Amino acid sequence: LDTYSNESAVDIAHVYRGTFVHSTDHTAVEILEDRLLGVDTEGKIAFIGSGQEVDSLSQKWGFEALAVTQLGQYEFFMPGMVDTHIHASQYSYAGTALDLPLLQWLNTYTFPVEACYKDLEFARNVYTHVVKRTLRNGTTTACYFATIHTDASLLLGQIANDFGQRALVGKVCMDTNNFVPHYRETPEESHDETNRFISEMLKKKYPLVRPVVTPRFALSCSAALLGHLGEIAQNNHLHIQSHISETKEEVKLVKELFPDYDSYTDVYHKHNLLTDKTVMAHGCHLTDEELKLFREKGASVAHYVAGGYSPSMLDAVRRTLDTSKALTIQDPQYQTLTFEEVFRLATLGGSQGGRPCWRGGAWGGRVIITTINQHINQYE
Repeated sequence: LDTYSNESAVDIAHVYRGTFVHSTDHTAVEILEDRLLGVDTEGKIAFIGSGQEVDSLSQKWGFEALAVTQLGQYEFFMPGMVDTHIHASQYSYAGTALDLPLLQWLNTYTFPVEACYKDLEFARNVYTHVVKRTLRNGTTTACYFATIHTDASLLLGQIANDFGQRALVGKVCMDTNNFVPHYRETPEESHDETNRFISEMLKKKYPLVRPVVTPRFALSCSAALLGHLGEIAQNNHLHIQSHISETKEEVKLVKELFPDYDSYTDVYHKHNLLTDKTVMAHGCHLTDEELKLFREKGASVAHYVAGGYSPSMLDAVRRTLDTSKALTIQDPQYQTLTFEEVFRLATLGGSQGGRPCWRGGAWGGRVIITTINQHINQYE
């Protein structure tokens, strides 16, 4: 833990004493018992020390020992959880409309509903609920997909900021949609509105919320639009989010639409959308060569274990463990994840990779994610 160089200039707002649980790069779960943790007036951790040193720490940092908040016997602090793939707009029908494969599901349910977010009151209602609900479930950092509507996407950023959730918020970009033609943009509209979205977001100077460049996926974006978005991300030093290789049908169609590219991953790579600030959702059918390219570029994957409806990352932890155990049944060579490892993925793992990009789970399919570096050490 880095400490302040000038402790006397720091105003301590809160001090807590008790048990703290967290993860490090070397230890999946570390339990710190009887520790003091001080938080300054800006909400940043100022110090952590032994509970036995309360008197000396109070003199050093200028707080009253009697003002320390003591945790109970069965209480503990842990890091907030990080969810790196949430379709905020899909919260309105979470847990329903699960009867179709991905591409048919998008055309039948998702795109028609997302078109409704042109109505700002509709958007305000749903986005307020999703931010409050994820915070209530311990998700303090989230990476959101909104819709193609700039003003509604700006509203999501404002709501996340108002409730104190750290967030990356993306205005979705898509200029190809033959099935729901009223829910798409022209390449020029998407380019101009993305620039407007980014400009307006950065003007707000939110302390916790930033814009993220968001091509929906290669099937809904022309090569021209992908190229524009790669330039925008590069020129503004922004993070990037999209989808990749969720289903075999999707992978096949991308190959047909982009025949001159080596792979689905290569489509993003050639348009400057695969960087150390990129997080791609799913990646269920990435090849070894694609994974190598992800690693070379420092990009990360938010990997689903299944579609679902729960807003809880703790539920994602449970489901990840269940899925891992099922894989072990199918293949005895597979090493089952431990609950300690999954805890780290839901917290520290979500905050690493392409720093300061945040990684986590998913919406419409709760999941644990991690960076590629943690899972392809066999390439060393």
